[in-house]
Amino acid sequence: MDTPSNRPSGFSALLDFSFTHFITISFIKVIYLIAIVAILIGWLAMIVAGFASGGFLGGIGAIIVGAIVALFNLIMARVWLELIVVIFRIGDNTSTLVEMSRGRPPAAPMP
Repeated sequence: MDTPSNRPSGFSALLDFSFTHFITISFIKVIYLIAIVAILIGWLAMIVAGFASGGFLGGIGAIIVGAIVALFNLIMARVWLELIVVIFRIGDNTSTLVEMSRGRPPAAPMP
């Protein structure tokens, strides 16, 4: 199991072809930030399109409907990313239980 002292970092973690060291948890914050930026860009595009095609009322409608759509997309992105984290943590906890059943002390948990 990975401990902070033996976990590869940076580019060496990307080149771990045995897939014994997972990097998804460390990149999940970046992925969430990218999702937030993409949702905001989509909302702004929706507002611009609303004002361009529907005039003032179309723009106001795009602001309201776009906010609801953006909020829904943000919630869904967060839920999916949390699901990914949960799956990886289940794997870590399972590895810890296997080590404990073999009589070894468990490794330090991932942050």
